[in-house]
Amino acid sequence: MVWAWLKMAMAVAVVLLPGGFPVLLAYIAVRTLRARWLHARAEAQSHGAEASLRSVLASLHFKELVREARSAL
Repeated sequence: MVWAWLKMAMAVAVVLLPGGFPVLLAYIAVRTLRARWLHARAEAQSHGAEASLRSVLASLHFKELVREARSAL
């Protein structure tokens, strides 16, 4: 429920605020990075290793950000 309100607020911010588009991009990037970080931590924990933020950032592609942007809106 909270995510639905946040999505609606972001849509309004993009339409009304001049700086809304960068805010939307930052939201999508943080959301994607958080999901990838949680997945990497769970996978590394199952293998008995540690996940590094550097490896997560290195594996992040623009294609995934575009896919997340489409699903967020």
